[in-house]
Amino acid sequence: MKKLVLALAVLLAVSTAGCGTASSGKTSGSASGSASKSTAAASSQTASSAAAFTGKYVTDASYVKNHLSDIILVDARGEETAAKGTVKGAIALTWQYLATCEDGATGDANWGCILDTARLSERLGEMGLSKDKEIVLFSSNQDGWGEDGRIAWELLAAGYTKVKIVDGGYPALKAAGIETQNGASKPTPTTVSVSSVDMTHDINTDELKDNYDQYKVVDVRSDKEYDGDTAYGEAKGGHLPGAIHIRYTDLFNTDGTLKSNAELTKLFTDAGLSKNDKIVTYCTAGIRSAYMQLVMEMCGFENVKNYDESYYRWCAVQEVEK
Repeated sequence: MKKLVLALAVLLAVSTAGCGTASSGKTSGSASGSASKSTAAASSQTASSAAAFTGKYVTDASYVKNHLSDIILVDARGEETAAKGTVKGAIALTWQYLATCEDGATGDANWGCILDTARLSERLGEMGLSKDKEIVLFSSNQDGWGEDGRIAWELLAAGYTKVKIVDGGYPALKAAGIETQNGASKPTPTTVSVSSVDMTHDINTDELKDNYDQYKVVDVRSDKEYDGDTAYGEAKGGHLPGAIHIRYTDLFNTDGTLKSNAELTKLFTDAGLSKNDKIVTYCTAGIRSAYMQLVMEMCGFENVKNYDESYYRWCAVQEVEK
């Protein structure tokens, strides 16, 4: 892994990027985007006044505090950020290390996607991520892009069943009084075998292009990105045709915890989505959109796929709207 430090450093800017997609023939993207933004603003309340989010992939700081000896704790912000402070005993991992970020450049086919089973097995084993242990990931929703959700999404696709992300991330863990340290702990390597990758919640550019009218496409990037800003080296600005705009940041209260299930379900339905729809989420590189896919699934929207090639690839080879 040390050999990849320089390569991953070059890719650090990419971890500040999100993902995107579009909706089919349905309500126009701009109208749906405006509705979802208004709803999000109107319901932007703090955790103290809202019910806590619940879901099979989410846990809270209290659970972590009481199970530190039973879990593998993963700081999804990476080693550089962990060096400034992380939870005692946590290992550090970036989403790029489990993806094809070394295979070409942004915008190339299959860039930033889940690794092949051989490389994935090797790297998961190197990081000590045994399938027999419960793995709990955290990042910082207020400063990051849902990296914990992206890694959780990959682990689930790789056949892991005991995977959770911490609601509120590192700030919540610190506030709970869990001991911290500067620098991540070293992982204990183990043997991991990934025989196949479950593509139930994944989609690539060709599949999306060929079946576009079957999906409602949700762009989870910021307003500026949706409207055409190219802050992360995209080939051109804009969004996928007809894309519904629901910002990744709309998922959270002001303290970085998730809004309640009821609030988020309303956010999604007000944007024109139903639980029976086939949905694709995207951002810039499939990070924020992976987090969104997990949250939507936990809210009962089970037919949601994350487009992990995302806007980087789409805008390089397909038409976009502004």
